[in-house]
Amino acid sequence: MNTIGRMFRVSVLGESHGKCVGALIDGCPAGLEFPSALIEAELGRRKSGAKGTTARRESDEPMVMSGVFNGKTTGAPILILFENADADSSSYEKLKNTPRPSHADFASMKKYGRFADYRGGGHFSGRLTAGIVAAGAIAKSLLSKMEVRAHVIEAGGVKINGEPMEDSGFVDVLDSAIEEGDSLGAIVECRVSGVPAGLGEPFFDSLESAISHVAFSLPGIKGVEFGAGFSCARMRGSEFNDAIVDASGKTSTNNSGGINGGIGNSNELVFRVAVRPAASINKLQETVDLETGKKTEISIGGRHDACIALRVPVVLEAACAIVLLDMMLLEGKMKRVV
Repeated sequence: MNTIGRMFRVSVLGESHGKCVGALIDGCPAGLEFPSALIEAELGRRKSGAKGTTARRESDEPMVMSGVFNGKTTGAPILILFENADADSSSYEKLKNTPRPSHADFASMKKYGRFADYRGGGHFSGRLTAGIVAAGAIAKSLLSKMEVRAHVIEAGGVKINGEPMEDSGFVDVLDSAIEEGDSLGAIVECRVSGVPAGLGEPFFDSLESAISHVAFSLPGIKGVEFGAGFSCARMRGSEFNDAIVDASGKTSTNNSGGINGGIGNSNELVFRVAVRPAASINKLQETVDLETGKKTEISIGGRHDACIALRVPVVLEAACAIVLLDMMLLEGKMKRVV
């Protein structure tokens, strides 16, 4: 469904080329100073404009429709909407019978009987992450003892390693993809400090389970790993195990990514996501014309990101913060009224 969380519940709504997108946030404590500046700053990080991002320009000015009065949260659901003012649907009419390879077009047609809005990917578009970022900013403002930070560590096969992307060789790979009408995948890493030991609800709401759930809900995420991740399959126990060095639970290494048994162990929470290359590319691709049943080729026009991962870090931070706040409220580690 379109809602996640039990105590801090976030629902997303809208379509890429509809009137608006947004989020409904329920469970926010009353009396919180509404973090307007933080929300706008986080939305600014998500905006397009940099090389490799879409030419679509939306102001993303949040319209707070409910749940806030005199600058404070009321305890009622908070509805935040974003107008779609720069949508151009002209290139999508010809695609309604020729689903884009590896996009949600075909699958959503089968699920919704072709009633789904196909313009710009409709409800399956990364445009809907604007509401997630806004909700995540509210969560971050409540998680004052935690710092959530994500960044691209690899893009187009080029390791970033903390250096400016323009100095990493990535720009050359990006320029090549743009020139060829193609797209690039990437890896984004998220680190969270200040996660209290004991946070998590095993079995099925373990910290890893909950974070993976929200991460895989984001458009374009095809893999999640924690700590050493898949590389642990090539390690011995003596190599993987994190030696405990003090009574606070601090470890000398962090191959477990800050989680043992699905529960936070007080070390830094570390996980990474694999972001697929965008499905909408200008290169010719094979598909089927659903009216004739015959194979055909399409080249997708419109305005699309050559590397969607460039705008993923703030979205991943927001999604993670939403989960962490929900967990904190669920365990009673935070007061319901501030």
